[in-house]
Amino acid sequence: MAKYAKRAAKTSVKKTTKKTTVAARNKTATTRKGVKKRQPTAMPTENQIRERAFDIFLARNGSPGNAHSDWMQAERDLCAEADG
Repeated sequence: MAKYAKRAAKTSVKKTTKKTTVAARNKTATTRKGVKKRQPTAMPTENQIRERAFDIFLARNGSPGNAHSDWMQAERDLCAEADG
């Protein structure tokens, strides 16, 4: 019985070789010819998002709404502005 448990434990462990990790790393680092990699943009700070979400709330004249959707909209707006 213990013999089968050892075999099951051995087969469940995924072996990673140096060759596969290098190949995986290179795969993610390559791009198509002529396509520039997108430069990472700085994420807006929590305070910036909070202020924009509050502006969205005020644009609704302070009427009840969904604070989460205001936050997500503010985050999208600020990211779009950062991307230019």
